[in-house]
Amino acid sequence: MEVTALAGVAPEASMSVWSLFWRADVIVKLVMLILVAASVWCWAIIFDKSIRLRRLRGQAEEFEESFWSGGSLEDLYDRIGRDPGHAMAAVFAAAMEELRRAMQRQDMISDDRLRAGLQQRIHQAMQVTVDREMDRLERYMGFLATVGSTAPFIGLFGTVWGIMNAFTAIAVSRDTSLTVVAPGIAEALFATALGLLAAIPAVVAYNKLSTDLDRYGSRLEAFSAEFHSLLSRQLDEKGG
Repeated sequence: MEVTALAGVAPEASMSVWSLFWRADVIVKLVMLILVAASVWCWAIIFDKSIRLRRLRGQAEEFEESFWSGGSLEDLYDRIGRDPGHAMAAVFAAAMEELRRAMQRQDMISDDRLRAGLQQRIHQAMQVTVDREMDRLERYMGFLATVGSTAPFIGLFGTVWGIMNAFTAIAVSRDTSLTVVAPGIAEALFATALGLLAAIPAVVAYNKLSTDLDRYGSRLEAFSAEFHSLLSRQLDEKGG
């Protein structure tokens, strides 16, 4: 009984996940809780980003169909309003809002210097909108990267701490039988397993989502460039 108390577990004790957690040292428990919380938060971010990107791609396709359908840009702007529901429409709305302000002044269109300044402001308005929308989409991506790089080491810290406790119990009890050693080692290694469980999905998701975000950002940049060229031609025709 004395050896059992020092080892922290009875020989016939369960080796289930819950048993490993409840029998672990308070520091190891804290490490496990941190890793579980990080894993849950990572999965929440992964599902949120995946669903949002899928929805944004669908909305972008619908908007581009309306944009390139040959209809009036003014009517399209009036339809989506100043507060569009997705990034590509927001880029379009920013440019149209800047254009409408300028159209109230005839000299803005007829004067070459003022017209060039207007084209530059339209480009800046779209670029600022692209950057702002991408910043929103990329929010919490850093957390995935942090968990992916640090979770294994946090789990390893819990493992080292647990093994130290196990060896201390062995030294005090002077019993190196597997019955005494195994539970403490299992509890310690469980922390490493949780670290990997948190890190692997975070790394995979970060790489996948980063690629998807880069593609979506490139799509916004391409639309911004095409729309700016279209507006520039229209302004030059009106100015000429």
